[in-house]
Amino acid sequence: MSKASVRRIAIYDTTLRDGAQGEGISFSLQDKILLARRLDQLGFDYIEGGYPASNDKDEQFFSELAEQPLTGAKLCAFGMTRRKGTDVEKDDGLAALLASGAPVLTIVGKSSAFQVRDVLATSLEENLAMLEETIGFLISRGRRVFFDAEHFFDGWKNDPGYSMTAISTVMAAGAESITLCDTNGGSMPEEIAAGVEAVAAAAAAAGKPGLPIGIHTHNDCGLAVANSLAAVEAGASIVQGTVNGFGERCGNANLITIIANLLLKKGGRFEVLQPGAARYLTELSRFVDELVNVKPSPRQPYVGRSAFTHKGGMHVSGIIRDSSAYEHIAPEAVGNARRVLISELSGRSNIAARTAKYHIDGDKKLLDKILSAVVHKESRGYTFEAAEASFDLLVRRAMGTFHPHFQRLSYNTNAVSDSKGVLTTMATVKLKVGDLIRLEVAEGDGPVDALDAALRRALDDVFPQLKTMSLVDYKVRVLNSEAATAARVRVIIESKDADEVWGTVGVDENVIEASWIALCDSIEYKLAKCQALPAQP
Repeated sequence: MSKASVRRIAIYDTTLRDGAQGEGISFSLQDKILLARRLDQLGFDYIEGGYPASNDKDEQFFSELAEQPLTGAKLCAFGMTRRKGTDVEKDDGLAALLASGAPVLTIVGKSSAFQVRDVLATSLEENLAMLEETIGFLISRGRRVFFDAEHFFDGWKNDPGYSMTAISTVMAAGAESITLCDTNGGSMPEEIAAGVEAVAAAAAAAGKPGLPIGIHTHNDCGLAVANSLAAVEAGASIVQGTVNGFGERCGNANLITIIANLLLKKGGRFEVLQPGAARYLTELSRFVDELVNVKPSPRQPYVGRSAFTHKGGMHVSGIIRDSSAYEHIAPEAVGNARRVLISELSGRSNIAARTAKYHIDGDKKLLDKILSAVVHKESRGYTFEAAEASFDLLVRRAMGTFHPHFQRLSYNTNAVSDSKGVLTTMATVKLKVGDLIRLEVAEGDGPVDALDAALRRALDDVFPQLKTMSLVDYKVRVLNSEAATAARVRVIIESKDADEVWGTVGVDENVIEASWIALCDSIEYKLAKCQALPAQP
């Protein structure tokens, strides 16, 4: 394909403004600066920083970036048209936009007759005047002006004449680009494509062929990504959206998915971001989740933890022969990685894939033994999908290479509440390490924390490697709730050191025993991983 036939699609990120309107999403000033610079490094074309008239944080954000500007991306400040019945020279919102120093000002205005009459509560003529005067005023002050046509698709479907008049007014006023918004998220892809084509035709008729048309979609019908791609195919050259699809209600169009589709699924017809940027999409997605303290969606296309995860034995057998059998792209193309899960659905192929480091793929008897142990364990409530360290220990036991670093003799936990209602939890553990008997007591925030502290106290001086390990997560699930207080519970514990995070699992009718099993497995995995030997007493 010739370079001339490749079309550049500009990516306009509104995570810091529209994305921040999503439930549970909040950015500090430092968060906003960090994300803006990360997007800039990846080659995002436009970064909408917020609405400077709305709060001090956004105002300070623009001030900070004015002192240390972005290197490639254009910073955009978002605002509204002048208020109805107000002179542009006296509108505080427009003054704040100009004071922001942002090189691009994005103005949102009504393009739906219904919205003008019933929501804005003004006349159709006044709305057109607001559009024309606002854009002309900002351009006269030397700023680039983009226009967001709010509710365009709903307005165009109900009263196409007025919506197109609003668009024509904005074009005549000199807006550099016009972004069509599916604000309520209720449009279908064919409606989006038709709307883009209608505006492109109007631009050509007005003597402005090639006027950049943008698309801004919401995900209320689960079609935000599909609608954005339909708009691009119909001629749109700017795509607005947010990282991970954050936004009001069901969210905005997910730029991660859109970028991956444009780069990897369109036959090289589109140029997006910087060359090679697709390899950093997984990292970007998880960076943003971490920034706002949101648990990443494991099933997010391309970048989710489950996106290239295989569980069924037939699937694993297929990808071992040829990864394209059950993967539409190589996970490395977007910076992700393939995972093979172990469960009662596993076949010998799953076991072989997960035990490759042990080089036992030719030992069918051993593979069957491991598979049988997995099936037996899972029938009792164990799961190894989130407990890969416990699976590793199971494999070592089946191979006969597992040698316990300590012997569990007994443990006890006790909680006492004093006269002031202060609860103290203590745990006592008794272990045998080599020829030594270790008996230790420790307090903690609950029985599991106390057990962990007592275990460490008993083992840390014998195995100093454990000092680099810490507990990071603890999850409990009741497996057979109909059994009430006698129900079996599954405990999954996540631990980490400087190199990795690992999970272990324990199952029992007693939550303390289940926790004890998972805790001991976690420590055994760490010691086996380090090939630790007891220090001399």
